[in-house]
Amino acid sequence: MGDPEHFAWTIGWIPAYQTEGHIFAKYILQHLPSNAKIGILYQNDDYGKDYVKGLKDGLGDKAAKLINAEVSYEVTDPTVDSQIVSLQSSGANMFYDITTPKFAAQAIRKTFDVGWKPVHLLNSVASSVSSVLQPAGFDKSVGIVTALFAKDPTDPQWKTDKGYQDWLAWMKKYYPDGDRSDAFNVTGYNLAMTMVQLLKQCGNDLSRENIMKQAANLDLDLPMLLPGIKVSTSPTQFYPIREMQLGKFNGKNWDLIGDVIKSE
Repeated sequence: MGDPEHFAWTIGWIPAYQTEGHIFAKYILQHLPSNAKIGILYQNDDYGKDYVKGLKDGLGDKAAKLINAEVSYEVTDPTVDSQIVSLQSSGANMFYDITTPKFAAQAIRKTFDVGWKPVHLLNSVASSVSSVLQPAGFDKSVGIVTALFAKDPTDPQWKTDKGYQDWLAWMKKYYPDGDRSDAFNVTGYNLAMTMVQLLKQCGNDLSRENIMKQAANLDLDLPMLLPGIKVSTSPTQFYPIREMQLGKFNGKNWDLIGDVIKSE
């Protein structure tokens, strides 16, 4: 979704999965011990494989040494329990967890229940506090690290933030029954605000050509993105968000750690 030369009519919005893999790789190389042994759990499709490729590309020539084991699961599998046991048995001390919410909650519970205590890196797809960590168990989720690009609606540091307050007012007006702890409702809001800006830039010309022209000329600070992260595109750059910041779960919400990390 970021190849303007071959797919000129297609553009994504959220950080690409390979982008996120690059960012996790930077974190591993900068902050974690050289004796790290990474165990990877991934969904056996393009989504999971993109995350794996991003990590390996980001680790470069160190990938073969650092990656200890790779196991996959199918979307039709009932659980990922056996995969967690396999990764624990491999001796991995770092868990790169590429799962969707249902399987992420299972992986978190099983990792805790079998007494495996790796550095747990969880992909942003499954970072929702209400949809993943709460069902898994807050006590079982403490210490998990994820990559974030938007403000977590459960994080008390944003309670007096104008961007958060405007989002909350919007939720109360347009989606009063919506879950205000669910990060996916923040994503929907950010997407809608991007579309509003796009339509403003289009003016009265809503041809497909002009819509794509404007989509490829965005420079936008959104109030519910993390500080330092913005939507930015150009005619040759179709990845709108290329920065993320890591967060560690403290039992209630994500504590931001370090600086914003950019994928080159």
